[in-house]
Amino acid sequence: MITIIDYGTGNLSSIKNMFKRIGIEAVITNNIEEIEHAEKLILPGVGHFDYGMKNLHNSGLVNILNQKILINKIPILGICLGVQLLTESSEEGIEKGLGWIKGKTIAFNKEKLSTHQKIPHMGWSEVNNYHQSKLFTDMQDEPRFYFVHSYHLQLQNKNDCLATANYGYDFEVGVEHENILGVQFHPEKSHKYGMKLLENFVKYY
Repeated sequence: MITIIDYGTGNLSSIKNMFKRIGIEAVITNNIEEIEHAEKLILPGVGHFDYGMKNLHNSGLVNILNQKILINKIPILGICLGVQLLTESSEEGIEKGLGWIKGKTIAFNKEKLSTHQKIPHMGWSEVNNYHQSKLFTDMQDEPRFYFVHSYHLQLQNKNDCLATANYGYDFEVGVEHENILGVQFHPEKSHKYGMKLLENFVKYY
């Protein structure tokens, strides 16, 4: 059973439907008791960093999530805004992030982009599996994923880097630290590559 955290942001049904397509049961919930019994968690999210963090706090979920992730060490996968919230802070706002990952979320450096590269970075980009993570097991060569974002990760520990992509310059699009994983792209919108990534998360973590 996959537990998708509902804190008022993100395309939750699309993620649930993608799991259904690969034969994996998933539930969408903001119920603390259900989250207490979760075996694997998905933290989705679309939108502004401060809005996401305020919603998490207002939902009363931060304490149980800290317990599940930092103490019980259950696997979690952050998606899009969800991965940004795993960091300590973001240039998009003033709220503190969850701080489970050392690093921050920064804006794209427009000076490094060509004239035709607009913000947000939107569309399909190839992703490089930075440290041969199990999340990319049996992935076809040159996997491509769908992105929509104006900010990206800047990790303090490069060993935590799960994957990179290029948009004007190389940037970090994923993180893996023990039981904590996250990706900037949208696996639920990335067809066969996204399906395989979610399947691997369930199988190997």
